[in-house]
Amino acid sequence: MQVAIDGPAGAGKSTISRAVAKELGFLYIDTGAVYRAIGYKAGRLGIADEDEIVRMTQKTELTIELQGGDQHILLDGEDVTDRIRTPEVSMAASRVSAIAGVRSALVELQRRIAGKSNVIMDGRDIGTVVLKDAEVKIFLTASCEVRAKRRFDEMLEKGQDADFESVLKDMQERDYNDSHRAASPLKKAEDAILCDTTDKTLEESVKMLKDYIEREFEKYVC
Repeated sequence: MQVAIDGPAGAGKSTISRAVAKELGFLYIDTGAVYRAIGYKAGRLGIADEDEIVRMTQKTELTIELQGGDQHILLDGEDVTDRIRTPEVSMAASRVSAIAGVRSALVELQRRIAGKSNVIMDGRDIGTVVLKDAEVKIFLTASCEVRAKRRFDEMLEKGQDADFESVLKDMQERDYNDSHRAASPLKKAEDAILCDTTDKTLEESVKMLKDYIEREFEKYVC
């Protein structure tokens, strides 16, 4: 069974999806981490030209591994899981994800992974492009201010320097870029349900998605 979860940055897709997948015994795949890895590599190599980024992506070896129940991203054999979780890499991911050639190369990777087991996959175009035939589609969102506050708190917890207004501005810019890009823009699939977590705690959000997926899974196995 395939569960596709889309939504804007900071909506809690990764945290909620990971928790729900663990409770249900599903494989969790954070596709945003794949684009972060490509953005990270392009920045590290100083590559800005779109055609060069596409060629770089086609030659890049990306592997997703589960280690101790957590997803790890291997970039050309190197574990970059922690290094790709910065605001700079987040913006770089937004830029490279707007390149059609990059998305084309990475979509096939995501589909191969999703075909191996019951999976919860989150991203920006999972229900609309990557897993168009997914049995369950969810569009997870929250107000921009709430999403920025969550990201701000997360950065502080990790000991990173953070300014709320800067985080909010980056979030607004990311929202615009993701929803206005020519290649697979962020949007709600017609057959997806809308889940707004603005006024919900993490626990409430996890329960909301888990209950819905369980009901749909019962229909699927029957």
